[in-house]
Amino acid sequence: MSNKPSESVPSSVEPFYSAIVKLTDAVCDQHLNSEYAALSRRLAATLARKRPSPILRGKPEIWACAIIYALGTVNFLFDKAQTPHMRADELCAVFGVSQSTGASKSRLIRDLLNMYQLDPNWCLPSQMEKNPLVWMLKVDGMMVDIRSMPRDIQVIAYEKGLIPYIPADQNPE
Repeated sequence: MSNKPSESVPSSVEPFYSAIVKLTDAVCDQHLNSEYAALSRRLAATLARKRPSPILRGKPEIWACAIIYALGTVNFLFDKAQTPHMRADELCAVFGVSQSTGASKSRLIRDLLNMYQLDPNWCLPSQMEKNPLVWMLKVDGMMVDIRSMPRDIQVIAYEKGLIPYIPADQNPE
């Protein structure tokens, strides 16, 4: 798990990246939240740095839709119990993209980056605490919830980049 992912992109891909991010930012601002906007920018930058970059081909609307669709799949955006919530067909309609196109391009992104539901690398920051995959680590050959381990072990896990913060140092809510 990386602590500060880069949003820098090669100059040759910058116009494509900018067009996509302009769309994702607008939709996140109007329908979702700033966390989705930040993750969308990060995902667009990750795709822009791929060699060859897949975003060089296709319409920015399709890529923007697919990026949020992929993040929505990871973070259960399409589940009514979640906040924010948006149906997949509504998301695609906002971009003017058919649901089958949005879903298939989203699948391509998830396959390309090995993304999965609750993926700690693409989890909304506000959901980190609740995401069990963030905190389950192998310690001395056993799977444990690192939050139940002593602070010194949590520090080691944090220093290795395995967890986003040291749970023992967080204030109880």
